[in-house]
Amino acid sequence: MKTLTQKIIVLSALSALALPGVSFGQDVGITAAVRNDVRVTTPVNPVLHPAKVRERIALGNDIVTGKNSMTQLLLLDQTSFTVGANARVKIDRFVYNPNTNASSVGASVAKGAFRFMSGRSLRNGSTRSSIETPVASIGIRGTIIEGVVGEEAIDIARREPGIDRDFVADPETATLIVLRGPGRNAQGVQPGAIDVSVGEIVIPMEDAGLALFIPAPGQEPIGPFMLSQRGTASLRDLLAPRPIPGPDRNFERDPTTDQIFECEGGRQGSPGGCFSSLQ
Repeated sequence: MKTLTQKIIVLSALSALALPGVSFGQDVGITAAVRNDVRVTTPVNPVLHPAKVRERIALGNDIVTGKNSMTQLLLLDQTSFTVGANARVKIDRFVYNPNTNASSVGASVAKGAFRFMSGRSLRNGSTRSSIETPVASIGIRGTIIEGVVGEEAIDIARREPGIDRDFVADPETATLIVLRGPGRNAQGVQPGAIDVSVGEIVIPMEDAGLALFIPAPGQEPIGPFMLSQRGTASLRDLLAPRPIPGPDRNFERDPTTDQIFECEGGRQGSPGGCFSSLQ
C-alpha cells in the first residue's frame, strides 16, 4: 500500500487551488473522499448534485449525505472534516495564513454525524475553530471531536448507562458531542479541548472519551459522561458506512493504519491510483 504516494496525490490536488489563474476566492478545500449517496453544491456547480472526489468546496456550499453515506473534506490547512450518514453541513468560516501557520474554521451541522480533526495550526494551539449545531456551539482547541445531530443522537443516548432515559428529546435538534482527543493526559502531543456552549452554560471538556448530550432547545445538557463502547461503535458506524463498490471504484484497507483508500480505475496501481483515505 503506497500511502506516501496516495497522500501526495491528495495534497497536490489541494495545492492546485492556490495556483495563479485558478479562481481561489472562497475556496476552502476539496472532497477527498465520497462514499455512496453524497450531494453538494460547489463554486462550479451551485445546484445540489452528486459529489465527485476532488471537487472544490467553498464557503456556504451545501454538503448533504444519505443513509449509509459519507464524505471527507480536506481543507487547505490540512483540517479533515468527515461528514457521516444522514447529514447536512456547511463550512461558514475559513481563515488561513500559511505564512504564519494560523487558521480558523467555522462549520454548521444542521443534522447527521460528523468528525472534525484539527489541522496542523490548530493542533499547535495557535487559533480556535468552532462548530454550530441547532442547540450548541462547540469551541475547538486543537483536537478531534465527533458528534451527531438528530434521531441518531437520541438513539445513542438512550442506550448509555450514564444517562437517565426519562428525558424528552427533539428528534430534529438533539445533539451528542464526543471529545476524541488528544486530551490533557496525552503524552508527547499538544493536548486539545472543547468548550460547549448551551445557552448561557459553558461546559469545558478536556478528557478523551467524554460526551455531552443536549436533548432539545432550552433544555440543560446531560453530562459530561464517558461514552460507552457501544455508543462509540454506533457513532463510528455512522461515520464510516460500508462502501458500495462499482466497476470503476475499489476500496482497499491499509493493514498498518486501518485506513480505507478509494482507487480510480478499479484497482490500486492503475493510472488513476488511490487518491483518498478515510479513518
